[in-house]
Amino acid sequence: MRKTDRYYVEHANSLWMIYKTVSFWKVVKNFIFIQLGRYTPFLGIKNWLYRIFLRMNVGDRTAFALMVMPDIMFPEKISVGSNSVIGYNTTILAHEYLIKEYRIGEVLIGDEVMIGANTTILPGVTIGDGAIISSATLVNQDVPPGAFAGGNPMRVIYTKEEMEERMNGKKD
Repeated sequence: MRKTDRYYVEHANSLWMIYKTVSFWKVVKNFIFIQLGRYTPFLGIKNWLYRIFLRMNVGDRTAFALMVMPDIMFPEKISVGSNSVIGYNTTILAHEYLIKEYRIGEVLIGDEVMIGANTTILPGVTIGDGAIISSATLVNQDVPPGAFAGGNPMRVIYTKEEMEERMNGKKD
């Protein structure tokens, strides 16, 4: 189960409440720095922009590929460990606006995590250290450390122990 805070709304769908949940000017500022980060080829500058202007927790030597889209409304709820790779065009959401409610949750990505291209990570998810997420995955639940996961809906394909066996060439 994803760890999110739920806020119920009445009348119109929750997206109509957007600027009651987050400042318009915060979204404008975040949009500008996310767009700069999405296109800059310099990883150090990208991480600096995300740390300073978006207040994201980004570890040393982490690499955000071209076109990665951090949450525009609550990027400060995203934490990525050291030496991780976030693949091309990945979206990391810390919010979701639904008809009768909206949800906000932290996204915690561990150290030495590999996230394949075109992946979407939903709010309230934790991805453990050393996990590998295949391309085009919808990460809708926690991923254990060292696991290999993928698909839509996502499932754990190999556990850490099975991955270690495969890497060491052992067979059943």
